[in-house]
Amino acid sequence: MLHTDEKICTHFGEDPSKTFGSVTPPIYQTSLFAFQSFKEFTEAQALERENYVYSRGVNPTVEVLEKKLAALERGEKCKCFGSGMGAISAVFFSLLKSGDHVLFINNIYGPTTQLAEHLQKFNISYSSIGHDLTSLDAAIQDNTKLIYVESPGTMLMNVLDLQAVARKAKEKGIITAIDNTWSTPLFQKPLTLGFDLSIHSLTKYIGGHSDVVGGAVIGSYDLVDKIFTYGYQLNGSVLSPNDAFLIIRGLRTLPIRLKQHQENALKVVEYLQTKEEIARIYHPSLEKNKPFLQKQMKGFTGLLSFELKQADFATVCRFIDGLSLFKIGVSWGGYESLVNAPVKANNEEALQEQGLSPGLIRLSIGLEGSEIQIQDLESAFQQL
Repeated sequence: MLHTDEKICTHFGEDPSKTFGSVTPPIYQTSLFAFQSFKEFTEAQALERENYVYSRGVNPTVEVLEKKLAALERGEKCKCFGSGMGAISAVFFSLLKSGDHVLFINNIYGPTTQLAEHLQKFNISYSSIGHDLTSLDAAIQDNTKLIYVESPGTMLMNVLDLQAVARKAKEKGIITAIDNTWSTPLFQKPLTLGFDLSIHSLTKYIGGHSDVVGGAVIGSYDLVDKIFTYGYQLNGSVLSPNDAFLIIRGLRTLPIRLKQHQENALKVVEYLQTKEEIARIYHPSLEKNKPFLQKQMKGFTGLLSFELKQADFATVCRFIDGLSLFKIGVSWGGYESLVNAPVKANNEEALQEQGLSPGLIRLSIGLEGSEIQIQDLESAFQQL
């Protein structure tokens, strides 16, 4: 049977016949599952990744979400976690050992690189390159075990040719993983492009309501099974049944929400292109010279950034404080519009060393409607 992404988001993995006809999956809010006989219990415990024994292993509510996400990514198996960093940490702890090397490509989420710095104490090294893949061959070391990418990348939203990265990694026998949170599985399916693992912060677009924190890893049975055994059960970053229920609820409206996020964002980008105060805008919709992009991405979500020509902390403060609809806060991908910036009162030089402008501002375009979003942005520009 053909399962469209819309059907997967709404009905896949659910069986109302086993839940008294309930149209939403029940919340199995239990820490453990009891058995009729000790023999049955020992048999289930021997294969805990496939049986309901203890909710630090498999839980029916969480399992529904995992089935949906695996199907959306066209993967064999998914494991959900208590946060996006829980998922990322599980991948690193499960797949790397002393002496291994990780290669980061593109701008990477800050806590991910902080984790890599911490792992150096266990003799696991890392290095980074930008989004220009001409340096990829030279960057791969003899001990490179994992190539980890973001596309679009953090803050600057640069995109990578994922097929080219996956092809080179397979030649060298290197595992590939991508943080696919920006696009969601609806707009980008890295596993179909050759990647081994796709990772998500479910906190963002998939949850969609800024009321839940979660993460997920999707890939082959073998890789996800290894991650389950070591990085999930032993590290214990468990997604609760109640949080899984909220994320399933978010998935039901994900296709229509993404359409609105995209529509609003494209109109905001068009507006920002008219502002003389802006030096540059970062959003994948503006990438016109990358032939792989049309095949790789099915759409564009609402996270974007831009650089002010007057690039200093005081100017960024004046602009952001001039907003009222856009709330100041971390995270993104919820129904509300948000604004943030990497600049602080004393880090302007450090940002420039990282290749980031002190005038960089990030917007998460919410669902309120582009007309009032643009009106709010115009009020902030008037403050400049």
